[in-house]
Amino acid sequence: MCSTCSGTRTRCLRGCWKFFIIMQSVFYPAGRISERYDIKGCEVSRWVEPAPEGSPLVLVLKDLNFQGKTIDLGPQRTWLLHQMELDTAFLRELNVLDYSLLMAFQRLHEDERGPGSSLIFRTARSVRGVQSPEEPGSQNRRLLPDSPNALHILDGPEQRYFLGLVDLSTVYGLRKRLEHLWKTLRYPGRTFSTVSPARYARRLCQWVEAHTE
Repeated sequence: MCSTCSGTRTRCLRGCWKFFIIMQSVFYPAGRISERYDIKGCEVSRWVEPAPEGSPLVLVLKDLNFQGKTIDLGPQRTWLLHQMELDTAFLRELNVLDYSLLMAFQRLHEDERGPGSSLIFRTARSVRGVQSPEEPGSQNRRLLPDSPNALHILDGPEQRYFLGLVDLSTVYGLRKRLEHLWKTLRYPGRTFSTVSPARYARRLCQWVEAHTE
């Protein structure tokens, strides 16, 4: 589920190397998207004031905005939970944390519902761990035809979900360890983003499991 990305580097005037990661947009195409969320699986600083009712703005909301809601995937849920385990395990091995599950919701039109829909098709391409199409029960990466981006798109009974893990550059080094200690003292009993990579990965997977059906 990690978004396809490419790296490049350049030198600043002082001769220091600066690295850049260019990632594809998870929210493409964005024409009919009704809700967007940046999820980290914690509470502290995870609220965004929603746009006024009737506003054309579609803000990127956060964990606390999602309270009381669920993602209805039907049979696709098993695939998502499995892929989340694989991808967060990979990031845990890299000692990475503070990434987000970026999500967008798009209500399906009548002719887009069900297995006969012509708007989506399956391909065996994936970052890691997805079964081949020949294996029973396999759920593979999906593409939108005539679109430049290869994205993870899952269809539930009523909604199309755009999903991707983003912001993959934060390593759990000394600075983050000290930040973890400070936040533990500042926010006793509350959940925050700066925790060990193992705990971060486990917590995000638990959030997805608790908020899908």
